[in-house]
Amino acid sequence: MARSIPVSAPSPDAHTADLPRRRGLIIFLSVLAGALIASLWSFRLVDSVIGDNVANTLLGYDAKHTEIGGLIAGTVFAFVSGLAGTFTACNIAAFGAIAPMANAGSTHPAGASDTSGRLRIGATLRPIGWLALGMIVVSGLYGAVGAALGERLPQLSTATAGSGLPPRLLQASIVFGVIGLAFAYLGLAALRVVPDPFARLSLRFPNARLVVIGALIGGFLIGRPFPLFHKLFEYAAETHNPLYGAAVFILQSLGNITLMAVLFVLLVHTTGGRFTRWMTARPSRVATITAVAFIVVGAFTFLYWDLRLPARFGYGWFPVAPWE
Repeated sequence: MARSIPVSAPSPDAHTADLPRRRGLIIFLSVLAGALIASLWSFRLVDSVIGDNVANTLLGYDAKHTEIGGLIAGTVFAFVSGLAGTFTACNIAAFGAIAPMANAGSTHPAGASDTSGRLRIGATLRPIGWLALGMIVVSGLYGAVGAALGERLPQLSTATAGSGLPPRLLQASIVFGVIGLAFAYLGLAALRVVPDPFARLSLRFPNARLVVIGALIGGFLIGRPFPLFHKLFEYAAETHNPLYGAAVFILQSLGNITLMAVLFVLLVHTTGGRFTRWMTARPSRVATITAVAFIVVGAFTFLYWDLRLPARFGYGWFPVAPWE
């Protein structure tokens, strides 16, 4: 039976050999990488060139400028726009979940054999399911609230404040700043630089970590300014139907993680499980990969939404690539 390794950080009494060397350097380089991505990121490329073209191709019409034609069309639009927004700045952090999912899916019997491969497939899909559970709860609740409250939420406001900063972008800055710091903290916890918030909880609920990570991904919708999502939000609010709002927001979130889930499955199965075995071969490797993934996406998310975004409206300064 393969030894079960915690998803993000070894237990407090684990031997120091389980930790990578030069943790300070790992943290510095990860933050630097996140800052570099935040500086070079082109929202015009990912939102308009990639996002709009993907949505237009899949839907067969101009997704941004064509009215949503009914509840069924809105349901399709929800998933497609979520898929189109995979690589936007308000969703790219979801790819940081691949490392903890791979680790969580590595705890099945190493030598078990099954003629249909169901055991291996189940071990791969299980962490995706736990991640999706946390995501669905948050996105569904927010969708229901959004459909009920509508324009009373800052995310749907058309007003501006200060030097033209819309309330929806202010909400995005706050929400993604908190989520970015949460991801960064999980990365530091993987290196045991800070206490692991799941150290004890995981003893009773082994999948609690993945559920919370999924909840953070679901929280992307609470601040998301992606134009196609904004259009979906407006339509859901017009229905004043909380159940429909919850349904389309859940589909939007599922679309957001579809490519990430497919990539995870491909990494596990096209390599015959070698990817998972390599990653989990040493606890120090698990800690390093998890920490780098979370600190990079956490630093990027925080710096992009809380430094670069306000700088566009005259609040502070942040270096930006010349193509922006």
